[in-house]
Amino acid sequence: MSQMYLPGATTIGIICKDGVVLASEKRVSYGYTIMSKAGKKLFLIIDHIGAACAGLVADMQILTRQVSAYAKLFELNNGRRISVKAASKTMSNLLFQRRFFPYFTQTIVGGIDDEGPSLYTLDPMGSLIPDKYATIGSGAQIAVGVLEESYREGLTLEEGRDLALRAMRSAIKRDIASGNGIDLLLISKDEIREENLTL
Repeated sequence: MSQMYLPGATTIGIICKDGVVLASEKRVSYGYTIMSKAGKKLFLIIDHIGAACAGLVADMQILTRQVSAYAKLFELNNGRRISVKAASKTMSNLLFQRRFFPYFTQTIVGGIDDEGPSLYTLDPMGSLIPDKYATIGSGAQIAVGVLEESYREGLTLEEGRDLALRAMRSAIKRDIASGNGIDLLLISKDEIREENLTL
């Protein structure tokens, strides 16, 4: 597949001391064609876990629906909420099962459970990588510079939000496949907050 026909995106995840920040821009592009200026690339899997994608949005919609169903079944069968690690591993297994005809998406899964906030990055083959912060998509090389320069242990959720916005704005300015606004998902023990910002 030629590079010019790959879908573009910029997606960011950051662990904070009191939660997780997930961020994505709104542009859905395919090569140099903008398919939508209001795409949603952030998904709530269950009430304490979210996911963000770069790649084909349709593949991610199917994948998050499946993981959400497994998470709800886990809660019914076990009488407790699924952990972020278990939900991420479920997604990893689903991706690996499709390795010969893969979902064309990179994913960040983040949330908070009894062990605290956690964040995982997954590729289309199901590789599962834990991290403190992550960025994926066509604008990732730009956004990661801002994250590496400014990330530190113990960020508050609001500081993490501000860092995600700075990294996202930097990527949007320099990556043609990213733009048209920013979606944020802030997950803490007390609440889940969604924000939609226009540029």
